[in-house]
Amino acid sequence: MHTAQSVVRSSVRFFAVLLGLGLMSYLVLRAGPKLIWEQVQAVGWGLILIVILGGFSQLVRTWAWRQTFTCDLSRLSWSRSFGSQLASDALGQLGLAGKLLGEGVRISLVRSDVPLPSAISSGAIDGGLHCLTASVITVLAITATLLRAPLSSAGCFQGLLLAFVLIVIVILAAVSVVRRWPLLGNAARTVGRLPRFHDWVTGKQPVIDSAESNLLSFGRKAPAAFWASLSLNLLWHILAVFEVYLILRFMGVNVAVFSAFELEGLTKVINLVGTLNPGNVGTYEGGNMLIANMFGITSTTGLTLALCRRARSLFWAGVGALCLIVMKRAGSAMHNSGEIGSENNSLDFTTP
Repeated sequence: MHTAQSVVRSSVRFFAVLLGLGLMSYLVLRAGPKLIWEQVQAVGWGLILIVILGGFSQLVRTWAWRQTFTCDLSRLSWSRSFGSQLASDALGQLGLAGKLLGEGVRISLVRSDVPLPSAISSGAIDGGLHCLTASVITVLAITATLLRAPLSSAGCFQGLLLAFVLIVIVILAAVSVVRRWPLLGNAARTVGRLPRFHDWVTGKQPVIDSAESNLLSFGRKAPAAFWASLSLNLLWHILAVFEVYLILRFMGVNVAVFSAFELEGLTKVINLVGTLNPGNVGTYEGGNMLIANMFGITSTTGLTLALCRRARSLFWAGVGALCLIVMKRAGSAMHNSGEIGSENNSLDFTTP
């Protein structure tokens, strides 16, 4: 039964990827491959700058993550932290399941240098602060768009509804931190009452409670680290806005920084929807075309913007995959050498 369910899930994911690739191919053909290629050529060497900027963003994200550890990090090197972050982000490109797997891999890659409970709680704190800052950016972008862009009544209603939901989430998150409300733990217990999820949630409940407790108490126990991580996460989003601005300017589009901010904030909504689609293939490109049209930018330019950003993410995902392979092999080699050393020690110990 379990095997059949796994096959069905894998088939659904595979079909979703094929559907996304088909959608992206259709969008490229409709926009005109020649025109898109001309715009990519207009970006030219600027694409290298975008890739470098993406690497700097990953460094900032790694720095924000390191701030959330409440233990001694003298054994956890920056290079290992950076490689773990890249490996996690590479798996996160595969959608919601990939993000969960990537977080597990990030924890497993550093658990030899930091205590496991601290690694788990740091992941929860880092993820929580990143989502919080992303929600704030999205709310501000939606609000600014509603005030400036000429939208239909239906578009305004949908935008206001989404902004209201995000504002409620941000307020709940802020109040839960101040009042120390265990919202995630209670939500998990509610889900655990369902027969289908009872066994799975019961096994994870202690980990969820421990991670949420550390998340809620982090700001009080380490206020300097809390604000440093929060500021670095905001810097990460600012760099994403700068990336949008640079790509459009390289393509010759006269865009203001504030418009780039709105574009990036609305793109985060597309990323949220795209978590259900592995890799966000097709939906990300189509969403960027729609958002570009809202700001008077051609849909072809929006598609080229999305393709340039995807090229940057694929480059660093490839680097992350290499980091994962190298770090896993190094870990296996150390483990094997440790076993051989233990065997030699036991032989020496028993030799007369």
